[in-house]
Amino acid sequence: MKNLLLLGLIFLITSCKSNIYTDNNNLQKIKIDTLLQGKFSIRAILIQNNKVYFGADNSKIGFVDWTYPTQNSLKTLDTLKTEFRSIASNSKSIFALNVANPAKLYKISKDFNQVEIVYSESHEKVFYDSMQFWNVNEGIAMGDPINDCFNIIITRDSGKTWNKVSCNDLPKLEEGEAAFAASNTNIVIKNDNTWIVSGGKKSRIFHSADKGLTWKAYNTPIIEGQSMTGIFTADFYNETIGIVSGGDYEKPNQNFKNKAITKDGGTTWSLISENQSFGYASCIQFGPNSNGNKIISVGANGIFFSADMGQNWTQISTDPTLYTIRFINSKTAIAAGKNKIIRIKLSN
Repeated sequence: MKNLLLLGLIFLITSCKSNIYTDNNNLQKIKIDTLLQGKFSIRAILIQNNKVYFGADNSKIGFVDWTYPTQNSLKTLDTLKTEFRSIASNSKSIFALNVANPAKLYKISKDFNQVEIVYSESHEKVFYDSMQFWNVNEGIAMGDPINDCFNIIITRDSGKTWNKVSCNDLPKLEEGEAAFAASNTNIVIKNDNTWIVSGGKKSRIFHSADKGLTWKAYNTPIIEGQSMTGIFTADFYNETIGIVSGGDYEKPNQNFKNKAITKDGGTTWSLISENQSFGYASCIQFGPNSNGNKIISVGANGIFFSADMGQNWTQISTDPTLYTIRFINSKTAIAAGKNKIIRIKLSN
C-alpha cells in the first residue's frame, strides 16, 4: 500500500517488578515486568517464537521481542485511525483485521516490509471481533451479525482470498445476540474443532467439528439478557475441556454467572466459583501442560490465577487496564492493554 506510514519508534521500556507471596494455588512468587509502553490500546496479541505481535488503536500494529524488549517495531497501516482487535498468523504471514466500518483485512510479512489488503467490506453494521487459523492454509474471522447470523469469512488458500459464509449455512442468532471484541478470544480452535461465543441477549457457544462447514449451538449458564452481558472470552485446553467467562460489563464487580467450565467439548457447562474471585473478565486462558488446571484471567478486577480448574483463584494484580493475555509457557504469560505490554512470571 502506497499510503502506509512507517513510524519512527521510540518506546519507553521500563522494568516494573512486583513480588507477591501467597499460599493460595501454591504460588510463592510473582514477578511482573513492563516490556513496552506507549500511547496505544491493545486488545489483540499473538506470540510466535520470541515475538509478541499486537494490534492496537489508531491503525497501529507492532511487535516486541519478549526476551530483548529493545527490539521492537510499530507500523501504521492507514490514515483512518481504525482499531485492530483481531490478529492471527498461518506461520507464513501476520493478518490484522479492524473493527467497525469499513473492515479491512491486512496480510503482513513478519518483518512488516510487505503489506497488502486481502479482504475489505463496507456496511453500516460490519464489526469484526476475532480471527484465528486452523493451519497454514485455512483460517476464519467472525463479526457481529449483519443479518440473522454471525458475519463469518473463511480462507482456504493461505489468506490470499476470503469468502463470506452464507447465513443458510450458519445457526440463526436471536434478536440482540452478538459478540464482543474484547481480546480476540471469541474464536477458539483445537485441530479441526472451532468454537465461537456470543453475548448480549443470549450467551451461547457455537461448535464446528469440521473447520467451519457445519455448526451446532449450545446454551450456557453465563448471564444474558442485556446488551453488555454475556461471554466475552473463551479458551479450550483440548477438544473436551473448555472455559468461558465475561459477565456484565456495566457491573464489573458482579462475580456470579460469569465463568463456566465444560468437560464434554462445549455441549454442557457448569458455573464455577460463584460469588467468588473476579467479576467482569475480558480474557481467560489455560496454562499449557497443566491438564486444564492452570487458568489465568484479566479484567476489571485485575489479574487472577487458578491452579484447580477455576474452583479457587488468587489475585496477583489489581491493574484494571489489561485486556488480553496469553501464556508463553507454563510459568510465563504476556498481557497487554492500555499503554503497555507486560510479562508475568509465576513460580511455585
